[in-house]
Amino acid sequence: MDDAANVIKMKDILVTGGAGFIGSHLVDQLLMKTGARVTVVDNFNDFYDPAIKRANIAAHLERDDFDLVEADITDSRSMNELFARASFDCVVHLAARAGVRPSLADPLAYEETNVRGTFTLLEAARRNNVPKFIFGSSSSVYGVNAKLPFSEDDAIANPISPYAVTKIAGEAACHVYSHVHGMRVVCLRLFTVYGSRQRPDLAIHKFARLISEGKPVPIFGDGSTRRDYTYIDDIVAGVLGAIQYDQSQFEIINLGESRTVELRRLVELLENALGKRAIIDHQPEQPGDVPVTYADISKARHLLGYNPQTNIEAGIAKLVAWFKKTAPRQ
Repeated sequence: MDDAANVIKMKDILVTGGAGFIGSHLVDQLLMKTGARVTVVDNFNDFYDPAIKRANIAAHLERDDFDLVEADITDSRSMNELFARASFDCVVHLAARAGVRPSLADPLAYEETNVRGTFTLLEAARRNNVPKFIFGSSSSVYGVNAKLPFSEDDAIANPISPYAVTKIAGEAACHVYSHVHGMRVVCLRLFTVYGSRQRPDLAIHKFARLISEGKPVPIFGDGSTRRDYTYIDDIVAGVLGAIQYDQSQFEIINLGESRTVELRRLVELLENALGKRAIIDHQPEQPGDVPVTYADISKARHLLGYNPQTNIEAGIAKLVAWFKKTAPRQ
C-alpha cells in the first residue's frame, strides 16, 4: 500500500468515535501522514472510563489541524449544525455501541446508536454534499457461517446478536444512500481488532490484566473457538486505503489477517509474553458468540492494496509491551 501522505488528497475528514480505540489510531495516522484537517466527534459515554478516550487524543488538542466536537451522533440538530459549518471531503464513521454480549442485555440502546446514529450521519452528509462515507462494520454480520473463509459475497441472513443486526442495518442504509443519492461508500467489515489502547473490556486486554493480577480468566466453552485477530496498525492501513479508494460507487470489504487462532492458543501467547500462568475459569458457552471468524481478504488486497503485516505472535508481544508500560503498578 502506498504511503498515505502520497495518496490521500482530502483536506477535511470527519472521524466519528475518533477518541476510541480504532478511531484514535486512525486520527494519529491522518494527522501525521496526510496533511488533512481532522474533526473528531465523540460523546465520551461511560461504556468504559471516558478518561481513557480523552487520553487517546490529548496530544492533538492544541493542534490547528484538529477539532474535537463532543456530541452524540443520534442528535440530528448537532450533526446538521456540524456538517453545515464544515466542508468535509470524507466521513469515517466508527462511532458505535460495540460488543455482542452487551447488545443482548440492552438491544434498544444498540439500535438507537448504531442504526439511528448511522442514518443521522448519512442524512447530514447528504444534505451537505459530502462525497465519501466510510462505514465501520463488523465480522459479526456473518453470524454462524459454515463457509470458510468469510467472503463479502456470502449471505448474511443469519445474525445471532442485536449488535450484528445493527451492523447489517448500517450497511443497508449505506447502500441506499449510495444508490439513491450518489454518495461513494465503502463498508469495512472489521475482524477482531486488537493492539495498544484496546478497550479494557475486550478479550485480549482483559485477559492480560487478569493474568497479570493473578485473577481467574473466564473462558467460555472449551477454548476451541477461533477468531481472526487483526492488529490495529493493519486495520488503520486498510481504512486509509478505503479513504483513498475511488473506483466504484459502493463496496463492502473485509479487513482481517486471514488467519484463525484458537482461544486457548491466545491465552498461551499471553502467558508467554507476560511470563505468568493464567488461572482458567471455565464458563458455559455464551449466547451470541460464533464458533469462528475468518476473513477472505482477497478483495481488500485487490482494491485497497491491503497487506497485513503483524501476525498474532508479534501483535501479542506489542500489546503486552504497551500493557506493561501503561498498567497501574500492583
